[in-house]
Amino acid sequence: MKRTGWKQLAVGIAGGLLCRISVMGCYPLVPAYFAAVYLDERARWLLSAGMFAGMVAFIPITVIAKYAMALLIIAVTVRLSEWVDKRCYTVVAAVAASGGTFALSVFGGIFDFKNQVTLAAAICEAVFIFGFGILCARGVHLFLEEKEEPAVLAGAQDGYQGQRLLNYAKSFEGLSKAFFAMERRTDIGQEEIAQIQQEVAGRICSGCDTCAICWAPSNQTMYGVFGRLLASLLHSGEADEETKRELEANCCYAGHVEQEAIAVFEQVRLNKAWYNRLLENREVIAQQLDAMAFIMQDCANEAKLLDAEEKRLLAEIRYRAKECGIVAQEAHLYRKNDGHIQAVLKVRSRWGNCVAVKDLTKAVVGAVGLPMMPHKDARTFVGKDTSEIIYEEKPSFQAVHGVARLTKDGATISGDNFSFLEKEDGELVLCLSDGMGFGARACKESELVLDLLERFIEAGFTKETAIKMLNSAMVIHGDDEQYSTVDIASVNLYTGETEFYKIGASATFIRHKDGGVECLLSTSLPVGVSYEIEIEQATKQLSDGDFLVMITDGVLEYLHTDRPEETLEDMIAGIKTNHPGLLAKQLLDQVMVCTGGQIRDDMTVLAAAVWES
Repeated sequence: MKRTGWKQLAVGIAGGLLCRISVMGCYPLVPAYFAAVYLDERARWLLSAGMFAGMVAFIPITVIAKYAMALLIIAVTVRLSEWVDKRCYTVVAAVAASGGTFALSVFGGIFDFKNQVTLAAAICEAVFIFGFGILCARGVHLFLEEKEEPAVLAGAQDGYQGQRLLNYAKSFEGLSKAFFAMERRTDIGQEEIAQIQQEVAGRICSGCDTCAICWAPSNQTMYGVFGRLLASLLHSGEADEETKRELEANCCYAGHVEQEAIAVFEQVRLNKAWYNRLLENREVIAQQLDAMAFIMQDCANEAKLLDAEEKRLLAEIRYRAKECGIVAQEAHLYRKNDGHIQAVLKVRSRWGNCVAVKDLTKAVVGAVGLPMMPHKDARTFVGKDTSEIIYEEKPSFQAVHGVARLTKDGATISGDNFSFLEKEDGELVLCLSDGMGFGARACKESELVLDLLERFIEAGFTKETAIKMLNSAMVIHGDDEQYSTVDIASVNLYTGETEFYKIGASATFIRHKDGGVECLLSTSLPVGVSYEIEIEQATKQLSDGDFLVMITDGVLEYLHTDRPEETLEDMIAGIKTNHPGLLAKQLLDQVMVCTGGQIRDDMTVLAAAVWES
């Protein structure tokens, strides 16, 4: 018999022998042990046979019915959980064992009239069953578990981290759904009106001598008057004249009743406003949890390892590196989620000297047959110490950018901020933010926006997710009504496809190589205004020689023309230069001509040119 068969048989025999152990007329080990072992499918039939044989042999006939029912409850609960959720947690089986046994002990008179279990004994038995079931389940699992072969363990380890991340992501998604499921309270319902009526009557009428008369079941007058009073307060915030007269005619404390009803109504409205505010904060947190779930799922979708498929190619890389005087101790090829190839090398110089990385780059390009380039933070030389160098496919386009800016008259610091972020995956992200107002406060606000945005994007979040998380942070942070616009242009340098995201931002212009100018407008609110953010998105295809021009609203607002966007289009089309920095500067110079040399708001022009590599 196999080793696992002996273990299963031993588990079943142990279950039968445990039926002999009795404490205060109870047999707590029976359901506890059954729950712990039944979670493992390999021992279920032998366990069931051993347990029922042990109960017949050692447990009084009057008690067998109770524990047989308990075992049936455990088995049904575990199987149902496995059928519905494709798994069963240990705590579920433990709760079924303890709860089922407790219920059968309390209502066990139908099984045994003579040997009734006290409530204290039933509670102690249930607690013991729960704790023992949790602990015993781990021990049984370790006892039945076979030692995995090294090859199996190595294969299982590859997907372990990814599965953990997916499990974490599901947890965050579930928590987010729980927050989003909370209903917003807008109107005061009938139940709340009834509670208000009871509260007002309790405060005023309870001390009145005629309370029993007014509120007698046979006297419906006060019920009707109170109903009309509360309806009037709900509609207009105060009692109408007819209701006041009717209340005064039927109650000697009419003024106190009205004042108390108004006060209670205001308290209910205030509580509702605070509840909705709390709900908004929870929805903000839910958005952040969704973002966390997304990034975990993205991390779980690891790049595909190509080592097994590309053994010859890796051998070619090692051979060509050796010819350059470099020893490739490790070489791996990956196909990333976007379809591009990545090479990860751990290298050192063969003779302890310094070898230029550009020589290694030639070797990698020659072996792979694709244009490859090392990460920007890679070393310039390979020395005697082992270092890791990562190569990516070289993008089809390269970008050059420039900026020109002017500060508002009388201010020393511009409230506009900008950033250029070129990622290793071939993405160029241009960001421009205009803080509300001017000066140091506006600068600090827009700087915070760009700093958070860069951190989120570098961490791997999508632009939509990054903007939502940024807005959530600004809503929670912004208690002084400081808002900022966000203008993002994300250029895929492999394809030239560009995505634009605008939140309260000014126009963006695309100057094509043929001289035509395209304008993208925005009508959304800045970030930090509301937890419900509107993201305006557009996708455009850039080609060789195209320019992007991003501006803040100070550039457009003071052109003194009926159609400032068209005026700016003509200016951009008329500037004959292929240098983005000169284009930005000349554009601001022409704008200054239109404003008469006055700078009434901070002005920033961000320009980028895209060229084929």
